[in-house]
Amino acid sequence: MPRSLLIGPLAAILLAGCAAQPDNPSFPVSVEKADRDMGRMAADSRPLCRTLVVVGGLMDPGISSVVMADRFRSVTHDDRIVTLSIFECCTFEQMRQKIIGAVERAAPCNDPVQTTEVDVVGYSLGGLAARYAALPPPDGKGRRLRIARLFTISTPNRGALAAEKLPLLHPLQYSLRHGSPVMEKVNANPPGYPIYSYVRLGDYAVGVENAAPPGQSPWWLPTPPFEGAHEGAFFDARILADISRRLRCEKPIAATPPEGLPVE
Repeated sequence: MPRSLLIGPLAAILLAGCAAQPDNPSFPVSVEKADRDMGRMAADSRPLCRTLVVVGGLMDPGISSVVMADRFRSVTHDDRIVTLSIFECCTFEQMRQKIIGAVERAAPCNDPVQTTEVDVVGYSLGGLAARYAALPPPDGKGRRLRIARLFTISTPNRGALAAEKLPLLHPLQYSLRHGSPVMEKVNANPPGYPIYSYVRLGDYAVGVENAAPPGQSPWWLPTPPFEGAHEGAFFDARILADISRRLRCEKPIAATPPEGLPVE
């Protein structure tokens, strides 16, 4: 292969990594400070308020959910953490059944229409899968996921840019397009639980503007140089530190309301 075919894309990646991005005044923390804060919390652990469900993203065999769960376990020393991969799921109904089944096994409940109340952290598609699982079952049978708080990281809450621009490569891709039946169903009514949405600038897989549900803005952060905006979001110490504080009922780092999105 000619060198020019490799040098061009590589140069584009390097320049993208070096491009200056603004800081967020409503999320005033550096990666280094967030790392130190995670260390502080690990040294003074506090238990979870309730069972925590951590759901990974599309085509992820379980790496993101394990990484996030380990960080949350380190600051809580709490074993009530359910780690889920939706790697093999090809429909939202399959994801719903897997999530609800895992919660029922971890925290059994006698309620015939909903699970035990849980907190959820969802990376990428995992956040949208949790929102779908919280809806009433389509056939009126079975349980829905009862969410107390949902934390989404780089989640296509309004659809995904990549799903719009790329040819169909995955069975779930059509459902992730803006205006699809699944997106319309998930966003038809305001959820009965708070959603805390996070995203990093330059996320062209989801689109920064798509990372929060309609009527909301995400907490955005600049992407560190030479990191993928989408692919690296699940181990971003700044995001994990803010979620950890909220799970521990501490004062969060990110302020409400979130700062408006900058012009990229």
